[in-house]
Amino acid sequence: MKPRRILITGGTGQVGIELLQCQWPSDIELVAPSRRELDLSNCDQIERYIAEGDFSAVVNSGAYTAVDRAENEIVAAWRTNALAPAAIAAATKACCIPIVHVSTDYVFDGGKGAPYAEEDRVAPLGVYGASKEAGEQAVRTANPRHVILRTAWIFSPHGSNFVKTMLRLGKERPSIRVVNDQRGCPTAAVDIAEALSTIALRLIEDHDSPVGTYNFVNDGDATWYEFACEIFEQRRNARYPTPALEPIVTCEYPTLAQRPASSLLATDKWCRDFGGKPRHWRMALHEMLASMQD
Repeated sequence: MKPRRILITGGTGQVGIELLQCQWPSDIELVAPSRRELDLSNCDQIERYIAEGDFSAVVNSGAYTAVDRAENEIVAAWRTNALAPAAIAAATKACCIPIVHVSTDYVFDGGKGAPYAEEDRVAPLGVYGASKEAGEQAVRTANPRHVILRTAWIFSPHGSNFVKTMLRLGKERPSIRVVNDQRGCPTAAVDIAEALSTIALRLIEDHDSPVGTYNFVNDGDATWYEFACEIFEQRRNARYPTPALEPIVTCEYPTLAQRPASSLLATDKWCRDFGGKPRHWRMALHEMLASMQD
């Protein structure tokens, strides 16, 4: 049987690594090119690579994710987060295959006061969010057979993320000041990857599979301070250094990019169309910490 090939961009990122480790059907061949093989800043190369690849679907998990640095690297952020998705979506449309695209809660300004639904008005606060929102629009315009998966506050044993930063700082400092007036949905990269694999397989196997924009985050929410408290509470059982944690407000920790005060995402649409309710982030955190070597 001829393998069904799925192109995964961003294969060295948190979500990309987990995608490559998912349990896929035996006839699925994953293709995760290096940056030299597929440079997301080169739209011509993107189009050629997809046109020649005989793929059944593309999962775009590649992104420029340096939220603060994006304020000074506007062109780089826009190239990867907006122009690359546009090129990928156009190329997949030309090949009559679906695209699954990862986006972010930062397309919202955080002022709603309740979890955001997929159809709520977007209003990004910074360059990163604006570039991701532009990427969403490009995907919608170029290829009707798309699923855009918005997620948030990603953590995993890989790469750079809040959990790993807290664990590192816990070894280096007796106390850590953590923002306590920004609220979001911590989400495990492994769960995002499972969601993406579910979507990709449905799109490949069923031409009538649901398309459009979906929110996917782990159940529950937290401030960064509450997230940090839970990290060290769970790590305490493993005899890990536990620093004193001090809650602070955003203005006490100035950053180049403004963050949404509350970017909770509602997952009702995901639950209805693709699967059950995601597990709680605390459970996902426990699994991650248990998998990490001290």
